[in-house]
Amino acid sequence: MSGKLLKNALTININDGKVYKKDILVINGKIKRVEKDILLDEDDIEIIDVKENYVLPGMIDCHTHLGIIEEATGKIGIDNNEISEPVTPQLRGIDAINPMDIAFWDAVKSGVTSVMSGPGSNNAVGGLSAAIKTHGTIIDRMILRNPVGLKIALGENPISTYGIDKKSPVTRMGTAYLIRDLFMRAQDYMDLKERNKIIQRDIKLEAIIPVLTGQISLRAHAHRADDIVTAIRIAEEFGINKLVIEHGTEANIIKDYLKEKKVAVALGPMLTPRIKMELKKRNYYSAIELVEAGIKVALITDHPYNSIDQLRTITILAMAEGLSVQDALKCITIHPAEILECDNKIGKIEKGYDADLAIYSGHPFNINTRVNMTMINGDIVFKA
Repeated sequence: MSGKLLKNALTININDGKVYKKDILVINGKIKRVEKDILLDEDDIEIIDVKENYVLPGMIDCHTHLGIIEEATGKIGIDNNEISEPVTPQLRGIDAINPMDIAFWDAVKSGVTSVMSGPGSNNAVGGLSAAIKTHGTIIDRMILRNPVGLKIALGENPISTYGIDKKSPVTRMGTAYLIRDLFMRAQDYMDLKERNKIIQRDIKLEAIIPVLTGQISLRAHAHRADDIVTAIRIAEEFGINKLVIEHGTEANIIKDYLKEKKVAVALGPMLTPRIKMELKKRNYYSAIELVEAGIKVALITDHPYNSIDQLRTITILAMAEGLSVQDALKCITIHPAEILECDNKIGKIEKGYDADLAIYSGHPFNINTRVNMTMINGDIVFKA
């Protein structure tokens, strides 16, 4: 047995926002015990006195392009959009993620321990995303869940990418048609497969099956309220019961509808300028409106459009508008974990969870506070 004992850690209760002093025992990369005053005499347990500093679960960003759009490399490191054709469900984000991207270091330094990384939004159907840890050298050994969702994109991005050359999609109707056409063909393919009538496998249609059978979620890039409703409409037409709205700039306008449909929102990025019409109504208060409406909200950076190390910053800015401590914590821990369907492993400081932890120099939602230490799977991957 080998492990670490974090003594005198201040933890924030995710339900009431209150602060409690606890000891956290980590064994073989997992949280073994969370109690007051744990006493051990094992020689192979490293004792770390946190000295009444805050310890939170590692932050989780459930919408990024980390390692796919690499920093400081130029065009050769930009792999997020395969714009040779508008429908590419067969693409797998894992094949483009470079764990040597320097942004992974930014992630661990800022206490972000897990992310979803995947294709961009230039295609009507972009491909498959992966949930990963933010430390390692071999991406296959950093995987939390793969695939974790299928990317579709509604709104101006596919139109501006292809429509300018008078190629489909030219309109929002064209984008929805391409998605429907693909899903219909996938349904027919599934029927043939069940009857052992498949002569040749189709990698595009194979990629849709996990979405139609409820194994993974449909992740819809949608800013405008009407595009969000279109995503819900398409999902319902094909019996897709796992839908996540990504970005959701105008999601607060239809918050009651989203609550009725039980659709989660990965909200952001928030620090970008309003460089296109779809971002006109971007504001931090929308997070509060959605949370108060009972919608599952995760705050995102959409790295690199906001840098991965800005996740805590945008959370603090939302708190300045009135987001409570416990809701802020949920938006960057357990909610994104639930959206990624990894909430049995990450997002909490509880027995049995991965020991992904961040130790702070002060209150974690004070802008002057820094991360003193980050642990992933029980290993110290950053120390200030």
